[in-house]
Amino acid sequence: MEAQQAEAGEKSSGARKQLTAEEVAKKRERDGLELSRKRVLHELEASSDPRRREMLEKALAELSEKLGN
Repeated sequence: MEAQQAEAGEKSSGARKQLTAEEVAKKRERDGLELSRKRVLHELEASSDPRRREMLEKALAELSEKLGN
């Protein structure tokens, strides 16, 4: 069983395409934007101050635009 798992792991890692430096940078940026969006959503849910909520809603819209959502 372990040999099968090791073999499957080798096949899947060999089948993966190596990312270019540009692709890695884009993925890292997108991951950062997605994390920021989740944090802003969480803060928005917890906030009751209207001015803070307005600021968070603007930030959320900006992040969504950057992500293409």
